[in-house]
Amino acid sequence: MRILHVMAGKGNGGAELYSTDVMLSLHEAGVDQCVVMRPDAPRTADLNSAGLRVDTKVLQIPFQPLQRLRMRQLIAHEQPNIIQCWMRRAVSLVPAEARSKAEVIGWFGDYEELKYFAHCTKFVGVTRDLVRHMVENGVPAENAAYIPTFPTVDDGAAIDRAVLDTPADAPVLLTLSRLHPVKGLDTMLQALADLPGYYLWVAGDGPSLGALQAQAERLGFASRVRFLGWRTDRGALLRAADICVLPSRYEPFGTVILDAWSTHTAFVACNSDGPAAYVHHELDGMLVPINDPTALADAIRRVMNNPTLRQNLIRQGFANYQAEFTKDAVTAKYVAYYESLLNR
Repeated sequence: MRILHVMAGKGNGGAELYSTDVMLSLHEAGVDQCVVMRPDAPRTADLNSAGLRVDTKVLQIPFQPLQRLRMRQLIAHEQPNIIQCWMRRAVSLVPAEARSKAEVIGWFGDYEELKYFAHCTKFVGVTRDLVRHMVENGVPAENAAYIPTFPTVDDGAAIDRAVLDTPADAPVLLTLSRLHPVKGLDTMLQALADLPGYYLWVAGDGPSLGALQAQAERLGFASRVRFLGWRTDRGALLRAADICVLPSRYEPFGTVILDAWSTHTAFVACNSDGPAAYVHHELDGMLVPINDPTALADAIRRVMNNPTLRQNLIRQGFANYQAEFTKDAVTAKYVAYYESLLNR
């Protein structure tokens, strides 16, 4: 089994982080892999340090014809059985003729248009609804597989709230996301106006940072909001917070759901596609309408003011994580899926 992964992203988005987590886990499982990544991608060094073969030459120069030429050369050298393309940008680099020698997998973490995945022979979606989307748009059902994500939060102790200038006895809310309008963080700030005494930790970076900081100032509670920037200690933050909130307007899945469940953190979300598909209201999390700060504040108060509800959400969320979304379980699904392709 020889796998060639292609990840063309350079940011700290969920797909970029999750794809490298899969690669590292497969490496631990003994799978032979080569990875195409940008030289400046945040986790290129992590993969190199772990001992994976990482090719940065394909994407070294931003000239697509040359990138495709180098990809052809790499495929000829590596002779992979399987080429896994993480999102549509990666697919565009793989020559059409590659599908005659290897299975070319298109990975869906979002509701993509199938026209961008024309070179793919197989498809993997991180939710069952994404698989449904593929099939409804023309992918034969036997060529579409569901393989979920898994969380990779650190296992360190809860961060000391004093480090973040937060009172030890204050209710603390945590968001983990890119700072972008689709993530609904402005809704979270509006809800905070109705939650006196609550503190909000915003972990992430992105183009909306200035607007969100200005909104907190305008609403008069900037002193209760901590903009933490990009963090690698999500587990420590989750264990120190009371509730993890995902206020997204659009969210195909949301690995932060699993981050919260795996760290015994109560979870509240707006009912965008991902949370609506996986979270059961009042059983393993709370769901509220999108763009409704009043409903969001009400749900947060219910969780904080009802210890029994909060513990039930935590207990069932952790049970969900253990049943389907552990690193070992998802890695085993990938290995079994790859083997099934080779044995056809």
